[in-house]
Amino acid sequence: MPLSPLAPLRTRTPRPPAARHPAQLVGDTPVLWIDEPFAPPGRGFYAKLEGANPGGLKDRPALYMVREARRRGDLAPGAPVVESSSGTLGLGLALAGLTYGHPVTVVTDPGLEPPVARLLTALGARVVRVTAPHPEGGWQEARRARVAELLARTPGAYCPDQYRNPDNAAAYRPLAAELIAQLGRVDVLVAAVGTGGHSAGISAALRESCPGLTLVGVDAVGSAIFGQPVGPRLMRGLGSSIHPDNVDYAAFSEVHWVGPAEAVRACRSLARRYGVSGGWSVGAVALVAGWAARNHPAGTRIAAVFPDGPHRYLHTVYDDDWCRDHGLLGAAPPTEPDEIAEPDARVVTRWTRCARVRDPLARDLAKTRALANPRASAKADALAKAGAR
Repeated sequence: MPLSPLAPLRTRTPRPPAARHPAQLVGDTPVLWIDEPFAPPGRGFYAKLEGANPGGLKDRPALYMVREARRRGDLAPGAPVVESSSGTLGLGLALAGLTYGHPVTVVTDPGLEPPVARLLTALGARVVRVTAPHPEGGWQEARRARVAELLARTPGAYCPDQYRNPDNAAAYRPLAAELIAQLGRVDVLVAAVGTGGHSAGISAALRESCPGLTLVGVDAVGSAIFGQPVGPRLMRGLGSSIHPDNVDYAAFSEVHWVGPAEAVRACRSLARRYGVSGGWSVGAVALVAGWAARNHPAGTRIAAVFPDGPHRYLHTVYDDDWCRDHGLLGAAPPTEPDEIAEPDARVVTRWTRCARVRDPLARDLAKTRALANPRASAKADALAKAGAR
């Protein structure tokens, strides 16, 4: 996905010594070195701790999308903001509403953790839940449909549309600048993929300083983003039952799908060893970043984005009874991923790696065109083979 022209990467605004508004607490987050038990001593990775923001990683795009919408005139002063969220963006939009003076409605589903729902309400946001998944697009498509309904009957309301808004990706440019300032260079970036915003935005900006950057995507078992069929997903915050426009497929070198038991174990290992952890995305990213540290040459500088902290997951990831009820505390999860040659080679049910990444919708479109015009498709294949020879 091409990004709009951006300011030079060196533009980075540090936090003021004393914040005058909570929005000034967003950004300039710390980095923590992590090796054992994910990688041998000295062969670890640097974790960018976005849980240090008031609401997490998505404070950045929430503030930026609202600010840019106001600048363009798409969002009038005091007009309502309505968006779909599984939690973290909702917290960011609540902060943006407080910052810029907009009432915020967050459309979510029954999977939203009760503590997050209560926090959203405490921050002044209205929480609307859908009650049934869409037959094809799951909970995300059901939420988006409800957003459309609310927009249609609320004059002047604005939806940032995090799945398709290029401002989502552009908002992460300061994060890339922070990584360069903190680490000097980044050779490998490991990022969870949901809307596709932070993986696209950070990698595009980093490549200006680190053109050889390798981007490793982390998805959830049951997610459709990289070509797997849609399936049940216990994990929230990564993965998707739809194909967001913000995913920059060409930027990725490989993708890993991670299951919930594997993410839980990684989260708990982080907490016990480092006193710093988070939710599903954090556990999945730590698992894959550790694998990258073990498999890249010594001295490779690996950065991993940890999107949030542990607090909203105290009744799920860190609750033994809940995890037992969902079969997440049984046998030890694998220490190495399975491998598949193609993203759709088979349905994955546990940690699995694929070194080939492609846009599944582009492939579906090619199939549709071939069925509609088989002669043209056959001719194109013949010309391609001739060119290869």
